[in-house]
Amino acid sequence: MPDLFATFDPPAPDQPSETAPLADRLRPRTLAEVVGQDHITGPEGAIGRMVAAGRLSSMILWGPPGTGKTTIARLLADAVGLRFMAISAVFSGVADLKKAFAEARDFAKIGKRTLLFVDEIHRFNRAQQDGFLPYVEDGTVTLVGATTENPSFELNAAVLSRAQVLILHRLDHAALGQLLDRAEATEGRPLPLTPAARDAIIASADGDGRFLLNQAETLFAVNLPEPLDPAGLSAFLQRRVAVYDKDREGHYNLISALHKAVRGSDPQAALYYLARMLTAGEEPLFLLRRMVRMASEDIGLADPNALVQCLAAKDAYDFLGSPEGELALAQACLYLATAPKSNAAYKAQKAAWKSARETGSLMPPENILNAPTKLMKDIGYGKGYAYDPDTEHGFSGANYWPAEMEPQTFYAPTERGMEKRIAERMAWWASLKGGA
Repeated sequence: MPDLFATFDPPAPDQPSETAPLADRLRPRTLAEVVGQDHITGPEGAIGRMVAAGRLSSMILWGPPGTGKTTIARLLADAVGLRFMAISAVFSGVADLKKAFAEARDFAKIGKRTLLFVDEIHRFNRAQQDGFLPYVEDGTVTLVGATTENPSFELNAAVLSRAQVLILHRLDHAALGQLLDRAEATEGRPLPLTPAARDAIIASADGDGRFLLNQAETLFAVNLPEPLDPAGLSAFLQRRVAVYDKDREGHYNLISALHKAVRGSDPQAALYYLARMLTAGEEPLFLLRRMVRMASEDIGLADPNALVQCLAAKDAYDFLGSPEGELALAQACLYLATAPKSNAAYKAQKAAWKSARETGSLMPPENILNAPTKLMKDIGYGKGYAYDPDTEHGFSGANYWPAEMEPQTFYAPTERGMEKRIAERMAWWASLKGGA
């Protein structure tokens, strides 16, 4: 029978290649050795329960890079006696899938069921994803897909209805520490790091176990005269670049966090999320556009200078560029987060737009219509118009609403910031109108 793909039973756990990278040599040989994912691989987790029952359902493993998705898939096949077949959505197309399913069907005829692992499954388009469905439904394959992207956005609803989504966590400090312990045991010597530097290299991995082991392998490969401290480590190794795709979920999660931290008046958290996005390579003008929106949506007239600050920051950034101009973004961010909050203008805009759509054909009252011609004056345009600046209080109290429409209240200022003074002024106008 032709072997068309990377198809094999998992290798014997006691025969790792001596020339393989450290991350491969330390790849867990059983599910019990997987670190940081006990919530799904442990006895009470979804995978633990399926393995105990000896029966797998199709699943999507969703988590950051370096958290064990591929390893878990391989170990699952071994744990329940399935043949393992792996394909990557990056390098495979429809023809490859058809060959994979045909081969799985041939093995099924001789009683050998297949676990099909699809790495980066979100990279298959909708039509390609639909191609899995009949083979999953008839049991030709047990599908295990791996993705770093939110399945809700990237995978067909039909695929999600046939597969359980399991979330893998980024590895915490303790889990990453276990990986370093195993690396030192395998190499038979400690990493050339001070305790503080060891903590620093764990922090630099940002939850990615594979990255951490690659860094450790680099350190093992050189002969250092003495252990490195954090400063020496920083000079020796490049810090991991944050995982951040501008058109994917990480982008939207961080901009949402920034907006909500500003709205919640937490300047420290707001500055942190701004820094997260800028250091990951976000376009500063995107952030400035969002901050301009925050100034109007969440602050408005409670502090009109918020909008001025954001536009000034945009001009400053245009003038200075990066990195100097990023200080202006930080200043605007802090101003927004510490400003009094009001969504009164935002709510007023929504209500006014709704009313305008419903009453868009009504004429304004004749007293405020322009009358540039004699005919317009003769039919009453502009008649009785009161010029407010010439009145005693600079306020005439005239009616500005269409005759067929009752006056509406869209804007209701709060008692916060500048809006408190606006509310007092509006109340005074209302008293003048009532007196008149």
